[in-house]
Amino acid sequence: MKRYLLLVCAWIACIAGFIGVFVPVLPTTPFLLLATFLFAKSSPRCHAWIMSTGIYKKYVIPFKENGGIPASVKVRILAVSYVLMGISALLVQRWYIWLVLGLVALWLLYLMCIRIPTTSLEQLELLRQKEAD
Repeated sequence: MKRYLLLVCAWIACIAGFIGVFVPVLPTTPFLLLATFLFAKSSPRCHAWIMSTGIYKKYVIPFKENGGIPASVKVRILAVSYVLMGISALLVQRWYIWLVLGLVALWLLYLMCIRIPTTSLEQLELLRQKEAD
């Protein structure tokens, strides 16, 4: 029973991570890290599959090997997220929506500025070159 519960949670995290590629407010890398961990505990076949996906290789491997995100990527993530949240706030003019969006904006700022370490863009490029070889 535990194995199936872990497998269901892994698939939920995996789907959320894949959606996060297209929806800037959802964090892709943490969801994929969680899915990878849960797949490792529940299904070796699914674990091998997720590690072979392009999304895993693009988002998780650089984060794991560099230990952070380059500053330019952080700025891009914040800019896209804030623009989309601003559009949402303008379209839905309700105080509780503004409150939620404001809290999400503060959470993203906290993650990008304090919680997630900043690495250099050169480290990311070296990693990509190493993978290409």
